[in-house]
Amino acid sequence: MADRPELHKAIQEIVDSGFTGVQLRVHDERGEWVGSAGVRELGESAEPPADGHCRIGSNTKTFIATLVLQLVAEGRIGLDTPADDYLPEFGLDRRITVRMVLQHTSGVFNFTGEFYDDGTFAPGIPVSGKEWVDNRFRTYRPEELVRLALSKPARFEPGTDWSYSNTNYVLAKLLIEKVAGCRLADEMQRRILGPLGLSGTVAPYTQQEVPEPHAHAYYRYEEDGRQKTVDVTRQNPSWISGGGDMISTTQDLHTFISALLGGKLLPAPLLAEMCTPHPKAGYGLGVFVQNTDDGGTIITHNGGITGHAALMYSTPDGSKTLTAALNYVDDAAMSLAEPFQKATQRLVKEVFGGGRTEQAAPTD
Repeated sequence: MADRPELHKAIQEIVDSGFTGVQLRVHDERGEWVGSAGVRELGESAEPPADGHCRIGSNTKTFIATLVLQLVAEGRIGLDTPADDYLPEFGLDRRITVRMVLQHTSGVFNFTGEFYDDGTFAPGIPVSGKEWVDNRFRTYRPEELVRLALSKPARFEPGTDWSYSNTNYVLAKLLIEKVAGCRLADEMQRRILGPLGLSGTVAPYTQQEVPEPHAHAYYRYEEDGRQKTVDVTRQNPSWISGGGDMISTTQDLHTFISALLGGKLLPAPLLAEMCTPHPKAGYGLGVFVQNTDDGGTIITHNGGITGHAALMYSTPDGSKTLTAALNYVDDAAMSLAEPFQKATQRLVKEVFGGGRTEQAAPTD
């Protein structure tokens, strides 16, 4: 493994900016580099495992979008067919197509809450503070999350705008299960995890544990005027469902994004559609498409879920990748959002020559 002092320095700076720990994996023309910094657990001295399991949050969306597009390739789902044709039980607006669901142009309310351009916030299910901590082992059914979202006003007319909504990917999960006739986890195993040998990746439903080895995730909240910090590594991820419930490793994320962009999972025309960005946010079908300062392009999705975060970046051909897992103390104010962005920009610049990572730190 090549010695990369600049990468060592970058991950140490991330820890110094407030993160508990970082695991980083880079594959490029200089070979593979793997390193970690910080601690695996608060109060301990051991570093995070170099390839530990991590809740990957919204990176889940890339896996789900790939699965939907595989079913599109087989003619079992139509990309421009109304989603209502497959999920009639919800009474979805007939103008919402499967493509709009994958691209976040459906306008459907985000069940984890909507931030509007005027600064107002419309809450959904409890996703922060003591209320989330107290509810973190509750089981939500995906249908329940969708029905909550559909009980709220749509954000815009289908196809007229772009807005990131976790509800879209719960719909995509249910769409896969309806068409495939089995659980998402089983179809994911059969089509993606098994063929690629992704033994560290799990679609957990309600499973509370993160497999060993793993770093720990934390959440800080206020109770009776005092700050409390709790270990939230164990939680029931059904509250985020298809919006971000999966667990993986930096090795598996590398293998997945490299195989996907290398053309091993989708036919070329569908991969091209996946990587064609919406003009407003640079979002394709389950991936962000970003420009680098030196005129290049990177394909990415990041994810964060209460104390765990994952990064996944690649060149469009899958030949150069950066994958990372971060653990930290989360809070309702998302106080690490800015350090997260700076850290991500620093890593991307180091590996890809200056990615402009305008993508905000995802909260789920």
